[in-house]
Amino acid sequence: MSNPQTATKPLLGIGSCLAGNEVRYNGQSKAPNPYVRQLGEQFEVRPFCPEMGAGLGVPRPPIHLVGDVDALRVLDVDTHEHDHTAAIADCARRFLDSTPDACGYILVKGSPSCGFERVKRFNDKGNLVAYDAQGIFAAALAQADPLLPLEDDGRLNDPGLRESFVTRACTYHEWKQLKAQGLTAGRLVDFYSRYKYLVMAHHVPAYKTLGPMLAGAGKRDADELGEEFIATLMDALRHRATRRSHSNVLYHLSGYLKKQISSEERQRLKALIDNYRTGLVPLIVPITMLQHHFANNPNAYIAQQAFLEPYPDELQLRNVV
Repeated sequence: MSNPQTATKPLLGIGSCLAGNEVRYNGQSKAPNPYVRQLGEQFEVRPFCPEMGAGLGVPRPPIHLVGDVDALRVLDVDTHEHDHTAAIADCARRFLDSTPDACGYILVKGSPSCGFERVKRFNDKGNLVAYDAQGIFAAALAQADPLLPLEDDGRLNDPGLRESFVTRACTYHEWKQLKAQGLTAGRLVDFYSRYKYLVMAHHVPAYKTLGPMLAGAGKRDADELGEEFIATLMDALRHRATRRSHSNVLYHLSGYLKKQISSEERQRLKALIDNYRTGLVPLIVPITMLQHHFANNPNAYIAQQAFLEPYPDELQLRNVV
């Protein structure tokens, strides 16, 4: 996050109940897990409750999802006479319009409005059918801005999902800052130069696609190319990076040091990367050693690589992956 474009904190939307506000149907809040609290310390957060936004008030009758997966409605539990589907879905566009700098959203597990996945689905008689739905607001957010990273508080307990979400949020933040400056062929190429190895760590096919995509950047409309480019890049970052894929990038980066450090130092660095690949040490160990060597042997190209610092170190995500 050392790039000048990331001087401001990325902005995340967050379910208002997770931010400590007593906006749930029963007038209570929801205690955030430690990872949500940690993100709140490193990002700017904007609380929002689509059920309050839809005018349901507090306290309010409970609601749930009813119908087929592709034709869900949000109905009151007791009578099924009050349909809040459109009002809650409309809140997605209202949130995005009022918060154009949002680069991600922390949803609320299990919520009929804000659940990311596996939300309870009922039939018209009120009987539980399955845990296979997505909240109406969450689905509307994904439709309104397919690039916006989404996770719920429950899924953020998973280190890999948490790392992917934060990586995408920080990337989207920097992309929005770049767009605000105005896209040009040169800026697109420079942006990808920063993200090249991060993309390689997450999805090699996208890595092989993006280079040729930008090869003729000056011959295409920059905005049109930019849309295709960022959609491919953000989709690549949805894929979980693995120890094997991270190690592949680490070996690539270490190749820039082959003439700068001694044979003994190269062997120690290779051993650390191997120890990471086999699960003996976390990613932060070989990353720290690489940063140490590049501090002593500066390389302007490597210094700009987002892979080395894709998000704030304070999140300690690379201490566990």
